[in-house]
Amino acid sequence: MPTALIIGGGVAGPAAALFLQSAGWEVEIFEARSAPDAFGGLFLNVATNGLAVLETLGLRDRLLADGHLSPYMEMWSGRGRKLGTVPNGPAGEPARGSVVVRREWLNSVLREATDAAGIRFRWDARLERIEQSDAGVTAYFTDGTSATGDILIGCDGIGSPTRRWIDPAAPDPDYSGLLSIGGFARVDGLAPTPLTQHMVFGARGFFGYLVRDDGTVYWFANPARAEIDRDEIRAVPDEAWLDELRTMHADDPYPVPQILDAATGAVGVYGIYELPHVPHWHRGRVVAVGDAVHATSPSAGQGASLALEDAAVLATCLRDEPDHERAFARYESIRRRRAEEVVAYARAISGQKTVTSSKFAVMVRDALLPLFLRGAMRDTRNNHLYNHVVATEGRPLGD
Repeated sequence: MPTALIIGGGVAGPAAALFLQSAGWEVEIFEARSAPDAFGGLFLNVATNGLAVLETLGLRDRLLADGHLSPYMEMWSGRGRKLGTVPNGPAGEPARGSVVVRREWLNSVLREATDAAGIRFRWDARLERIEQSDAGVTAYFTDGTSATGDILIGCDGIGSPTRRWIDPAAPDPDYSGLLSIGGFARVDGLAPTPLTQHMVFGARGFFGYLVRDDGTVYWFANPARAEIDRDEIRAVPDEAWLDELRTMHADDPYPVPQILDAATGAVGVYGIYELPHVPHWHRGRVVAVGDAVHATSPSAGQGASLALEDAAVLATCLRDEPDHERAFARYESIRRRRAEEVVAYARAISGQKTVTSSKFAVMVRDALLPLFLRGAMRDTRNNHLYNHVVATEGRPLGD
């Protein structure tokens, strides 16, 4: 039985492990974190296409058990005027809309499935280096341990050491000019927002929120900010970030200031980076998937779903093609165009979040957006994002 080492236990890693095991591979997952964090990474959107992959794994309903179905996104001006509603899923099909979930809930659902399948999962396994030979590939970890397999799959995110091993000249991620700051809150009297997220083009920044049935608010802000590294971000106390946002959004309509005043728990802060084009996705016995090779802004809500699609396609290619290098090449040829188009689409949306200081420009935007959004709920031009079917030549996934 061929063996695969999977680096990264977030979204793509466990999904790839489940698909590969069903295709006859022995797999083991290595995760750099020491333990799960119930609120780590805050929350994310799992789009219709990602839900379809989870359905193939038999995990869609489990995910939805703690999700906020969100087929609609309502857009608001900084003066509290509703600008329009856009679909978060295929237009005209709200029953097939996307869902917002805690990131760690998605991770947990996938880990539950790998545990049930008997797949080995190692915490505290931070990749240090990779060595390969004609006989196999070995991963060495910072704790002094190692593991050897037939192939290694890098599901290790935007800072992927796997990507660097594949191509030492691989491009660095591009900074979008925006931060993502988010968290949770509870605001007395704030009604739930069933099936809906709210997006506010505030006076000085973009803000989004939803309210779950139990009153928990999921909120985020995307302030424009010069690039700041991770250590600098961590050095700033949560309350300082909240104070900055409270000032930035003080003039925005209810309930934006109230949400920030009522924020509870940890605040998540990170720079939004993208990988528009990575020239090489594989080398020898090593391949990378997900954010490691096509990190995308969260603005399109497709990052997790693209990772799930990658996992399914890669496993199918390895199932149908006995030579791993040909399987890797086929996987890349199937996925590259799709992934890079979504990254570009998300980048365009992020550009719309940058707030101009011109009052006249804001007035023009708020006057024109309702016209552009008037037919958004019937506009099917973006349906291909959500209706994408993960399929390759040969037997369908799951067979």
